[in-house]
Amino acid sequence: MRLVQLSRHNIAFPSPEGALREPNGLLALGGDLSPARLLMAYQRGIFPWFSPGDPILWWSPDPRAVLWPAQFHLSRSMTRFHAKSPYRVTLNHAFGQVIEGCASDRHEGTWITHDIIDAYHRLHELGHAHSIEVWKEGELVGGMYGVAQGTLFCGESMFSRAINASKTALLVFCREFAHHGGQLLDCQVLNEHTASLGAVEIARRQYIEHLDVYRQETLPRNFWIPRTLFLPNA
Repeated sequence: MRLVQLSRHNIAFPSPEGALREPNGLLALGGDLSPARLLMAYQRGIFPWFSPGDPILWWSPDPRAVLWPAQFHLSRSMTRFHAKSPYRVTLNHAFGQVIEGCASDRHEGTWITHDIIDAYHRLHELGHAHSIEVWKEGELVGGMYGVAQGTLFCGESMFSRAINASKTALLVFCREFAHHGGQLLDCQVLNEHTASLGAVEIARRQYIEHLDVYRQETLPRNFWIPRTLFLPNA
């Protein structure tokens, strides 16, 4: 297996089966972040992830971390908190603020560079990338964003500036997504936080089989229109 150098003039990707097992399924480098290439990547179970100053790196982990919406783990403390939640949750009201929050609210540094922000803004404008926002008294205190593939949602990043804000974003979205026919959330690589919320690992081959089916399915036409998903004490 070897790392593949992508052409800037051809958006094709090698098979994810050729990805290096370590580190975390590194598959290719180079290319660009055009909407066409990004969409091609997501359709094949591939995503970009690289540090500032590095070439664009493309990944397809094996195993893959996923979350079945109905299996979101709601702890007793979160159940009590959500019952009296002070937050309002919206969909696609402030994509730019959410991705900027994901980029800036990281003490360890960020992979969400200006180029990534610009690229996902373009995907959002084309109707492929979406954000979930958590507000408290009119202030954005948390959220998440990702890319839709039919009834599968590829989560990219989340942030929290107040207690349980990102958990609230994921909880409310999972419920709404499942209620309207959403099947699966892609979490990419399992970590302690996503595992605590119910994410599990499956084989990459199995993930791609799900992806091939779910990306052909559709949610209701108006699912992604900007709207309020949750009101305090509602």
